[in-house]
Amino acid sequence: MNASGDEPPYPQLPLSRFLDLTASRTPAPGGGATLAVAVALAASLCGMAARFSTDQLPEAAALAERSDSLRDEAAALAQADATAYERVLAAQRGEGGSQNVREALSEAADVPLAVAEIGSEVATISARIVEEGNPNVKGDAISAVLLADAAVRAAASLVGINLSAAEPDERLERAGELVQTAAAARRIAEEG
Repeated sequence: MNASGDEPPYPQLPLSRFLDLTASRTPAPGGGATLAVAVALAASLCGMAARFSTDQLPEAAALAERSDSLRDEAAALAQADATAYERVLAAQRGEGGSQNVREALSEAADVPLAVAEIGSEVATISARIVEEGNPNVKGDAISAVLLADAAVRAAASLVGINLSAAEPDERLERAGELVQTAAAARRIAEEG
């Protein structure tokens, strides 16, 4: 079930229903879940482009398999984000005080960080396909890079928002590193 308990998990919903839920006046799905879906879509494009690049790129089959794994991981994070956000809301409604809210926000930062990790890898794989893959799917690979890059940047912002009340945290540095990695892939795509 999704965060509201009356729907299947987000990855199992028809796209139109997920879009309706995202646009509704409910706390979830929100930015984090949407970014996870965006990364899953980028990984799907990456996998497709890799499958069409077996003649140009000897590792294309392995890259396609890795893209499939990343797609599944990212899709699962859409639901994980909603669950983490529900815990934040519960802490904000509870009597545990600001410490419980900070702890819930800290835990919630892990989901967008995981989205950024996956998105960074998707962008990197896709950039490789832009450079070395089948030129007939170059546009798809570029689209995957740009979509993943945007999701990484936005996910890193969510990490920062969730950790804004925390002490200095190494996850902020890691999020910045992932943004830089995805940006390097974006530059390759833009030159491609």
